[in-house]
Amino acid sequence: MSTTRKRVYGYLAEFKNPSQLYKAAEKVRDAGFKKWDCYSPYPIHGLDGAMGLKRSILPWFVFFGGITGTATAFTLAYTTQVVLYPTVVQGKPANIFTVPAFFPIMFELTILFSGFTVLFGLLALIQLPRLNHPLFASRQFHRATDDGFFIAIEARDHQFSPEKTREMLAEFGGSNIELVEEEE
Repeated sequence: MSTTRKRVYGYLAEFKNPSQLYKAAEKVRDAGFKKWDCYSPYPIHGLDGAMGLKRSILPWFVFFGGITGTATAFTLAYTTQVVLYPTVVQGKPANIFTVPAFFPIMFELTILFSGFTVLFGLLALIQLPRLNHPLFASRQFHRATDDGFFIAIEARDHQFSPEKTREMLAEFGGSNIELVEEEE
C-alpha cells in the first residue's frame, strides 16, 4: 500500500457569469493576493486590468530577437560576400555600399528569429510544457472550457489563510468552493 502525501494547492471558486468573475477579480486584486488566476471558457474584455496584470514582456523579447536576426544576416552576408569571397557582379563594388543586395536575407532572418523568439519566449513565460496541474484533479474544473467561470487562489500566496480565503471567496459571490490538493 503506497501512502501519498498531499499538500494544499489552494481554493477554486466558481462564479455564475463573466460579470461576477470580473467583479470578484477586482476584489481579490484589491485584497492583495499575488498568486491567483481566473479561468473562463472565452476571453473576457478587461479581465487583465481587473486582475492587475502588467503588460507582457514578450514584445521586447521579439524586438531583440528581430534585431539579432538582422545583425546575424548582415554579418553573414557581409562576411561571405565582401570579406571572404568578394563577388563582383557587373562591375559593382564589393564593399559596405552593397548593403541593398543583403536586404532579402536580412528581412528573412529578422522574421525567422522573431518567430522563434515568439514561440520559445511564450513557452518559457507561460511555463509550458506542463504535463499536469493540480487543478486538473478538481471535480469541477473541467467546466472551465465549457461554461464555468473560476478563480483559483494558491496556498503559496502570502495572504492565503485557509479559513479567511474561503470566507472571502464566498463573500465575493463564489460558489462550489473547493479545496484543491496536489500530491507531493
